[in-house]
Amino acid sequence: MSKAYIEPPTVDSTAVFKNDIFKGKVLFCTGGGSGICKAMTQAMKHGASAAIVGRKLDRLEASAKELAAATGTQCIALQADVRNTKQLQDAVAKTVEKYGRIDFVICGAAGNFLAPISNLSENGFRTVIEIDTIGTYNTIKATLPHLRASRGSYIHVSATLHYRATPYQVHVSAAKAAVDATSAVLAVEEGPNGVRSNVIAPGPIAGTEGIDRLTTKGSPTALGAEPTGRAGSVQDIANAAVFLFSPAARYITGQALAVDGASEHLRAFQLPYPEAVLDPSTVAHLIKPRL
Repeated sequence: MSKAYIEPPTVDSTAVFKNDIFKGKVLFCTGGGSGICKAMTQAMKHGASAAIVGRKLDRLEASAKELAAATGTQCIALQADVRNTKQLQDAVAKTVEKYGRIDFVICGAAGNFLAPISNLSENGFRTVIEIDTIGTYNTIKATLPHLRASRGSYIHVSATLHYRATPYQVHVSAAKAAVDATSAVLAVEEGPNGVRSNVIAPGPIAGTEGIDRLTTKGSPTALGAEPTGRAGSVQDIANAAVFLFSPAARYITGQALAVDGASEHLRAFQLPYPEAVLDPSTVAHLIKPRL
C-alpha cells in the first residue's frame, strides 16, 4: 500500500504577504481574546492596530498585551457582550476614539456544546443563537457606518457543521447557517457602499477548545484522517483572514471559505480513511462488482 501524503505545516503569513499591507488600518474583533480569533488578530501584524472584544476583561487584557508584543502594533481590550447592543456600541466608540477609524471586523464570538435535540433545552438553543447569530448581527449594526466610511471588510467565523447534518449540533448548525446567510445579504446590500463581507468556516483545528470539546480519541478527526493528512492549525485560519482582508481579495465578497483540508467532503465516507482509497483491496468485500 502506498503511503499517504501529509501536508507540511502552514507557513506564516509574512512568507507570502508584505509586512505593511495593513499599515494604518484598524481591526475590531469579537472573541479575539483566545483561540482562532486571537490568531486571526495576531495575523494582522502586517501593520494594523486592533481592538479585541469579549466578556472576560482579565483574559482580554492579557491577550491584548501578548498581541501587542507579538505584532509590534497597538492592541486594546474592550469588555462587551455581543448580545448587548449598548455595550457593543460603546466598544466601537472607544475603538474609533483610540484609532480614528475601523477598517476590518471579525465577528467571532461564539458558544457551543454537545447536546441531542431530545436533551437540548429551549434556553440552551436560544443562548447559542443569541451569541452566534444575533451577536454577529449586533456587531454588524454597530460597526457598519465606520466600514462604509473606510470601504472596509467583514469576516464572520462560521463552521462546516451545518453543511451536512451533524448529530448533537442542531443549535450551532442553525446559528452558523444564519450567519452564512447574513454575510451573503450584507455583501449584496453593502457592496455598492464599498463594503465586503465573507465567511471563514474552519474545519477541525488542532489545539482549540472546539476540537477538544467536539472530538474524542480515536475519531477520524482526532487521528488526522484528512485528505491533507493532518488537522488544521490556527495559522491556517489566520492566513485565510489575511488574504480576505488584503487588496488581493477585493473582488471576493459574499463567499464562504471552508478552511478544512477538504475534510467536510469525507463526512459521508464511512470506510477506513485513507486506507480504503490507498488500497481498495482492504474493503473489496464491501465493493459491489461492476454492473
